[in-house]
Amino acid sequence: MAMASLRSGTRLGRRLLLAAPALLMARGALAQSAEITFKKSSLVIVTAAREIKFDVELALNEAERARGLMYREKLGPYDGMLFDFYQDAPVSFWMKNTLIPLDMVFIAGDGTIKHVHANATPLSTDSIPSQFPVRAVLEINGGSARLLGIKPGDRVKHSIFGNA
Repeated sequence: MAMASLRSGTRLGRRLLLAAPALLMARGALAQSAEITFKKSSLVIVTAAREIKFDVELALNEAERARGLMYREKLGPYDGMLFDFYQDAPVSFWMKNTLIPLDMVFIAGDGTIKHVHANATPLSTDSIPSQFPVRAVLEINGGSARLLGIKPGDRVKHSIFGNA
């Protein structure tokens, strides 16, 4: 009986030893998500037909841009995240750990929409390039750009573009 306890105790010890790195990584991921608090703002997209207001969270540094909308289960119909890269440059996104489909609106430094990538596939690690140098990217619910008539050539008004 004592020998059986020792064996099962050893097995349990091995399981805990093997599980420890995964537990530490999970705890680190939870701590990382708890540490990031996004500033909030609003912006307006001026289309040919109307002006559309969005409430956005701002991703202004590397840690915030890396986290983005990962692990979110929903996004309000006029909510989004604005990623600021501070200068026009080619950028690329992916959907790793992103649970909901998103439209990615690629925006030049003057606020002009250069490209819209519609309905990015959740959890995909495929690269989604800007196609043009851009200063910022707005992520909104997948399908919203088409429904709201948002397209290249439209303008985004926000303080980062100096036009709000």
